[in-house]
Amino acid sequence: MNEMKNTGKFTDREWEELSSILSDEQNDNGDLLGRFMAEDSHNTIKYWKELREMNNEKEINVDKAWDKLYSRLNENGLIDKKPVVSRRITGTTWFRIAAAALILLSVGTGLFYLADSGIASRKTVVETSENQKNLQVTLPDGSNIYLNRNTILSYQKNFGRDDRNVTLSGEAFFDIAPDTEKPFIVDAGKASVKVVGTSFNVISNNHDSAVEVYVKTGKVLLSGDTGNRNLEIEPGFVGTMDTRSSDKKVNNDPNYMSWNTGLLFYDGQTLDVVFRDLKRVYNMDIVADDAEILELPWTAPIINQPDETIIRVICNVFALSYSKDGNVYHLSKK
Repeated sequence: MNEMKNTGKFTDREWEELSSILSDEQNDNGDLLGRFMAEDSHNTIKYWKELREMNNEKEINVDKAWDKLYSRLNENGLIDKKPVVSRRITGTTWFRIAAAALILLSVGTGLFYLADSGIASRKTVVETSENQKNLQVTLPDGSNIYLNRNTILSYQKNFGRDDRNVTLSGEAFFDIAPDTEKPFIVDAGKASVKVVGTSFNVISNNHDSAVEVYVKTGKVLLSGDTGNRNLEIEPGFVGTMDTRSSDKKVNNDPNYMSWNTGLLFYDGQTLDVVFRDLKRVYNMDIVADDAEILELPWTAPIINQPDETIIRVICNVFALSYSKDGNVYHLSKK
């Protein structure tokens, strides 16, 4: 499929207007059409006119029109088998469908295909940046998902109609609405997570490539990508799964979910541990210029404080000094 780059330049409302303009239902937005034509590298208007010419007769030759559109979609690898088109499609409806299809073909929307019933599903994709966390996504079934930094969540537009499947890359906390007839499934790449109604955390981008799941409530079934290995995880446990092995153990880290809460608690842990947590929770990069600093014990809580405040408190407690190089804090002994 050709690389598509222009999707974000138009809103959903503008896409609808474009399909109306091409089907002659609207003609009062020349600026929008001009913008589209400037970005149109696939001769969409040319192919649309060819379809319009098929309507010279009183009744549309649906088979001929569909064959024309199908050949274009097939050339671009958007469908792999020829669907059946209903003969009951009206002229207006047909041209709106064809216009929308050609627009999508021109600029691309990622996953697009035609099914027996006509134009089918698209995906909703939610993505967080390096400096964005705790982004809440509420799904149509009432489930809530909270995304950590650098995370991508995607699901079909018809989520909940036939199934409740999502795809995750990164880290997120899930609070799932119960539905015994439709289990909630998370595709995390090298493993999948299956639940009915529960709350749990999923990490799919660990450095060791293992998918990691922490269960807060309910039970979770963690399965390998081949489907040959399954791991049932109870509340308070962390399960890991990769292509070669699986493991389950009690979570002894009181700050495991701190990326979500912003609260960090310590009882004598070394600054080495604290600095790793600060990186994960607050995206702070801290470097100790003297290795002995990393062995100093820390006992105070850190509760959603500004980065500069955190560094100043640590330095005051241990008589340290600091400097900042870009986004990196350097700590040294006075």
